[in-house]
Amino acid sequence: MSTIAWITLWAALATYLTRVGGHLVLSRFERVHPRVEAGLNAVPAAVLTTLVAPAAMMADPIEWVSLGVAALMSLRFGMLPLFLVAAAVLIAGRQVFG
Repeated sequence: MSTIAWITLWAALATYLTRVGGHLVLSRFERVHPRVEAGLNAVPAAVLTTLVAPAAMMADPIEWVSLGVAALMSLRFGMLPLFLVAAAVLIAGRQVFG
C-alpha cells in the first residue's frame, strides 16, 4: 500500500476517534453547560475561517470574485447552493481567464 494511502487511513482513523471521543465525553453529562455549548457551536465557523483565510490572503482576482459570490449568496441561500455556485464561478473563471 502506498504512503499516501496509509496517511489517509491514519488521518481518517484519527478523525473518527476524536469525533467518537467527543461524543462519549459529552454523553456522560445530563446537561451541557451553556458556555460549552456556545463554544461547540462556534467550532464550524472557526474551522471554516482557518481554511478560507489563508487561501484568501494569497488569492487571485478570480478567487476573490468567487469568495464575493459566496459571501453574497450566504445572505440568502443555504450552504449547498453556496458551495456549488461559488465552485462553478471559480472553475469557469479559471477556464476563461487561465
